[in-house]
Amino acid sequence: MRIGVPKEIKNHEYRVGLTPHSVAELSALGHELLVETQAGAAIGFSDADYVAAGAQIMTSVEALFADAQLIVKVKEPLAQERARLRPEQTLFTYLHLAPDRPQTDDLINSGATCIAYETVTDAHGRLPLLAPMSEVAGRMSIQAGANCLEKAKGGRGVLLGGVPGVAPGKVVILGGGVVGSHALAMAVGLGADVTVLDKSVDALRRLDSLYGNRITTLYSTGSTLREQILAADLVIGGVLIPGAAAPKLISAEMVKQMQSGAVLVDVAIDQGGCAETSKATTHAEPTYVVDDVVHYCVANMPGAVARTSTLALNNATLPFVIELAQKGPRRALEENQHLCNGLSVAKGRLTCSSVAEAHGLEYHSATGMLEQL
Repeated sequence: MRIGVPKEIKNHEYRVGLTPHSVAELSALGHELLVETQAGAAIGFSDADYVAAGAQIMTSVEALFADAQLIVKVKEPLAQERARLRPEQTLFTYLHLAPDRPQTDDLINSGATCIAYETVTDAHGRLPLLAPMSEVAGRMSIQAGANCLEKAKGGRGVLLGGVPGVAPGKVVILGGGVVGSHALAMAVGLGADVTVLDKSVDALRRLDSLYGNRITTLYSTGSTLREQILAADLVIGGVLIPGAAAPKLISAEMVKQMQSGAVLVDVAIDQGGCAETSKATTHAEPTYVVDDVVHYCVANMPGAVARTSTLALNNATLPFVIELAQKGPRRALEENQHLCNGLSVAKGRLTCSSVAEAHGLEYHSATGMLEQL
């Protein structure tokens, strides 16, 4: 199979779909790898590294898209990339379609087979291709939030860990899943006063067993959520409904009542954000202020630590890329229900129910579409 790896073009996005090590694995299996020139140069993977691994370097992205049967990326394709997709191609990348109607429409119109990293599952119902980036984003959320709390950045001027004789900053984490767990580890490590809210008592029990009285765990209700957010120096939004738009847990009214200079890091922004005041930002301009509350809503947070993120992501995605290449998309999807759970668009039809519901579009069963691939 001819596998194409284009250079990412989203603002300050330096990750790459396949590392030279991954290319070498695929090349050894007899597949043809087409890598756009300088695709991994920003994180230390040179064109020479890819050539040594068995890849052909493409100087034209148009030619790469024209020749490749399988496109492996990191972030959702931008408009100019979507225009290059063809019905006989398979796209494997993060998509986050629920909050993005233009992308949804373009992928449907392309006729391509589009598989979303973020809804591929495993035998335990987890999201193995989303987890590595959620781990990175969760850890990054605390260091980004701590930075934004500095007075020169518009924050309250609070040091999260405090110092002897001065109370630490109060961190409130919404969600005890992968993002929340990793944000928690970092916040506890800094010595912050940390509270985690979740509607899963099992998740709260798990965190309590790990950290004991070093943290506070609270069952999330409307009144508890409001009380904690209004008292917080730093709020981390780590809620997730797989494939669907994030729930708006923080109203604009609540933001108005938060402490002046408080910080909101909305890690859920890829799925639309968990605050009514959240809007996607970039690494070039990561923050904005609403009612004296600093909002950090970068939609590709892990892109800031692109080398670590790329290596972590490839560890998870490579087995699925190999399966798609070895078997072809139809057979791979038929034989692996977990991969099939990632199928979002096929032959001009939407095959993810949560995305269909978000946009009011017709849903078609993924398994029902496989015969047409």
